[in-house]
This record gives sequence, C-alpha cells and structure tokens, in this order.
Amino acid sequence: MSPLQEIGTAVRMTAIFWIGCGLAYPLIFTGFAQVAFPDQANGSLVRNAQNQVIGSSLIGQKFTSERYFHGRPSSIDYKAEASGASQLAPTNKVLIERVKADAAAFEAQNGTKPTIDLVTTPGSGLDPHITPAGAAVQTARVSRARNLAPEQVRKLVSQYTEGRFLGIFGEPRVNVLALNLALDGIRR
Repeated sequence: MSPLQEIGTAVRMTAIFWIGCGLAYPLIFTGFAQVAFPDQANGSLVRNAQNQVIGSSLIGQKFTSERYFHGRPSSIDYKAEASGASQLAPTNKVLIERVKADAAAFEAQNGTKPTIDLVTTPGSGLDPHITPAGAAVQTARVSRARNLAPEQVRKLVSQYTEGRFLGIFGEPRVNVLALNLALDGIRR
C-alpha cells in the first residue's frame, strides 16, 4: 500500500469515526433521552405557577431566610458551572474554622447544634438534599418564623423525605427546594 493510499484510509476512518462517534451517537442518545426521560434530560427544572424556572431539583440553592429550610453549604456558592469541592483536607485549618463558624451561626439561629451535613460541603458543591435529621433540627425555627405548628412542619418534612434508591442504596434525604416550595404553598 502506498503512502497516499494509507493517508486516504486514515482520512476515511477519521471521517467515519467522527460522524459515528461525534454526531450519530450523541444525537441518538440525546433523542432517546428526550423521548424517554424529558424532565431529566432538560435538567429537572422546577417552575413556579407562572411557568418561570426557579431552580432545579438536582442543584442546591442558597436559602438564608428563617422562613426556609437551609441546605448544605457550598464551596462554590451554588454555581452549577463551577461544580466541585473545596479540596481541603479534614485537618486543614481553614476548613476547621469555617465549619466551627458555620456551626456557631447555625446554633445561634436555631438554638440547637447542627447535623454534620449542615456544616460540611458536598463533593459537587451542589447537593440539593439534606438529611431528615438536618431538616428536623431546623423545624422549630421554620415553624416559629412562619407561625405554623411544629407538628405541621414535621409532617411536611416527613412527606418530603425520599427513601433509599431501590430501597438499599444511599440514605434517606430531603430535597430542600421541594420542601421550601411546599412550605410556601401552605395556607394559614
């Protein structure tokens, strides 16, 4: 085979793989995802009554009002395009001081110690969930701020607690955005 034939073969194979792997494969699977899982394929967006996007059920948001449950802290300030952890070791003084400060602020606002998930950042920096225990320690503050009976708020937390995936994987969790939207929907 001459060098020119080898170059021709290489160019043809490159074109075939580029079309197959670079165009056909992504288009087929994107199309499949749009048909089979349209909500997830489009980011699991959450919309309000006016059909405006107010968040995603997969990305945490910062809630600071006493009327809302607060999620996990984010090392990236909840910026989805910058997903990632702080990469600080557990013995890092900066991390230790931040956790202590967050715990003190939480205790001052809630009158109780936080659960570990409320003062540690997730690996992605975007976790939309907290533990049921993390929600429970915020229940008194939220019910007081909204003038709701604590039992009513606890019931809502229980209602929005998701179980383990397939009953065995992961831990029970509460989606903070979904819970806060449900709180906003309560009529007094």
